[in-house]
Amino acid sequence: MTLGIRPFSHGLHDVGNRCYAWIQPDGGWGWSNAGLVVDGDKSLLVDTLFDLKLTRAMLSAMRDAEPVATRTIDTLVNTHADPDHCNGNELVAEAEIIASRAAAEEMAIRSPDQHAAIMRQAPGMGETGRFLLEAFGAFDFEGIKQTLPTKTFEGEYRLRVGDKPIVLKQFGPCHTTGDILVYLPDDRLIFTGDILFIESHPILWVGPVANWIAACDYILELPLEIVVPGHGPITDKRGVRAMRDYLVYVRKEAKIRFEAGLSVYDAAMDISLADFDSWGDAERIVVNVTTLYREFGSTEQPADPFGLMAKIRQEREGRRN
Repeated sequence: MTLGIRPFSHGLHDVGNRCYAWIQPDGGWGWSNAGLVVDGDKSLLVDTLFDLKLTRAMLSAMRDAEPVATRTIDTLVNTHADPDHCNGNELVAEAEIIASRAAAEEMAIRSPDQHAAIMRQAPGMGETGRFLLEAFGAFDFEGIKQTLPTKTFEGEYRLRVGDKPIVLKQFGPCHTTGDILVYLPDDRLIFTGDILFIESHPILWVGPVANWIAACDYILELPLEIVVPGHGPITDKRGVRAMRDYLVYVRKEAKIRFEAGLSVYDAAMDISLADFDSWGDAERIVVNVTTLYREFGSTEQPADPFGLMAKIRQEREGRRN
């Protein structure tokens, strides 16, 4: 069953009342979504993209749709520090750039130059390198100028775009250290960043998972019609419930295997993902189990998470064949 409420098609989607979602199938590694909110001649951008070429194309489409309000982007909100949501910031450097304090601190130590250097080395990195090239080879990380937030907050921050009220609500650390939601109460709309992966497995880089589940509960309590995830098709509360169900299930199953003494790898291979078989990027289970084991008190920390994900992907795909 698809959780999308609109066709999962690339480009700018009008979601009503001068609000837009920029959608990038297939929603997997690096193929993130973004958003635009306009009122009068004011504009707010929710996230930029993984590289400059992709961000330029997105901004061009947004300027075609809203030529006056987007002549200059007034405000940019980065939902979190992952580079597929902020590497294009330099193209709207004139904007006030808002993020949670934790996200801004994480961005400051994750230079785009580091990503470029890793990808240059990938061809010589064996199985890990092959995985990196498969996941990220479509993107160009060269020559990106790091452009950091100019305003930060903790907890909650309220602002307006023209007459539209917007609520920024922090729930990180969960996916990353400082994840936030961007809620438009008058439009019954929310941009979730990577608190929602729709029809693909989420990745719990930091935890605790309880914060992520709390974010899902918060969204489910809101009077919403449109939910724009960080990855995947535009959805509604069905997509939020599916994400919550996944997190609760994986936490329960990981705890059983932790208490039974299984290693991270063995637990990741043993947990059935049959109910999520149509979701992409199942190899992320190993990162999720690693983070959950840490919450349970484990000190086991795989040194090469991408290499382990490559191994998990190969093993799980072999099981299907």
